Amino acid sequence: MLGQPAGALAGLVLAHGAGAGMHHPFMEQLAARLAERGVATLRFQFPFMEQGSRRTDTPEVAQVAVAAAVRAAMRLLPGLPVFAGGKSFGGRMASQACAQGLLPGVRGLVFVGFPLHPAGKPGVARAAHISQVPLPMLFLQGTRDALADMALTRQVTAPLQPRATLHVVDGADHAFHVLVRSGRTDAQVLQELAQATRAWMAQVLSDAASPQAGGAQTG
Repeated sequence: MLGQPAGALAGLVLAHGAGAGMHHPFMEQLAARLAERGVATLRFQFPFMEQGSRRTDTPEVAQVAVAAAVRAAMRLLPGLPVFAGGKSFGGRMASQACAQGLLPGVRGLVFVGFPLHPAGKPGVARAAHISQVPLPMLFLQGTRDALADMALTRQVTAPLQPRATLHVVDGADHAFHVLVRSGRTDAQVLQELAQATRAWMAQVLSDAASPQAGGAQTG
């Protein structure tokens, strides 16, 4: 599903997570907030979701699906720089595809809650391939994410600067929900995610024009 605002800065292939498809309210709302900021999006279904299966595709199948979506985005958004990534599983599959050299022409990767480890089992094995990703990467991570211990997330991203940028969303869980007592709403968090993504994309594109410039880790 293509969302293309007028005068877009860039396009983002936005893959869904393991538990819900491209029509999940979070995916639709994030795409809408990005469009408000001049970022086009292409959402797609992984084969397992299209088939109604609860079992995710093998990495090989998922990587091919991401690569096909990226090619489609480049056809549908001629002249726009294209980024790839997605929510949780979708972002991880995009990173694996990139590490395998399957995403030529992509300008960077956006991880909306990178699933660093299973809930209750902290570790960094799922990020072993990240060092092989040659592109700029944006990690959007909540401090209450049960699938991404913040200390471990920093451990993974810090050595990859300036390629890796970590944007910490205070109080957000893996679904980017925040508690009422945080004083913020989920809608405000979505706005933050979209704004951080747009600002990072603009910086990546600016840096590409000035190779001596670099990225930064925030939060």
